[in-house]
Amino acid sequence: MVRYLPFLLVLALWIYAFIDCLNTPESQVRGLPKVIWVIIILLFGEVLIGPVAWLVAGKNRRPVSSDGSTPSQWHRNRGAKWVAPDDNPEFLKSLKEENKKDEGLLKDWEADLQRREEELRRKNGDAADGPEDTPPAKG
Repeated sequence: MVRYLPFLLVLALWIYAFIDCLNTPESQVRGLPKVIWVIIILLFGEVLIGPVAWLVAGKNRRPVSSDGSTPSQWHRNRGAKWVAPDDNPEFLKSLKEENKKDEGLLKDWEADLQRREEELRRKNGDAADGPEDTPPAKG
């Protein structure tokens, strides 16, 4: 098992560099076009030249932001506070709007059901010449 470890480490580094290159935006690729880096990684992966070259020289590893801060600093300085849903007025307003829509649908369904029941009563009343409560005669 130990004799396979170097092969597995080389394979893992090769796969990591390949996926990292594919997922890197074109604006963060340095030196060569992204397609050329992919070819270098694939062709020279067995001898570690391609993946190591990509990790050392191919990608701009510094954080990219407009104000020069790192991503974690940007998130800390954003100032947005988390608000629980029951304290969020926009969320509560959306619930009220959904409730109004649901109430409207329910009223429409009830009106439709009443209309259908009335139609059935009229059809049954016209079809049966006797009272509606009497069961049909067995013959």
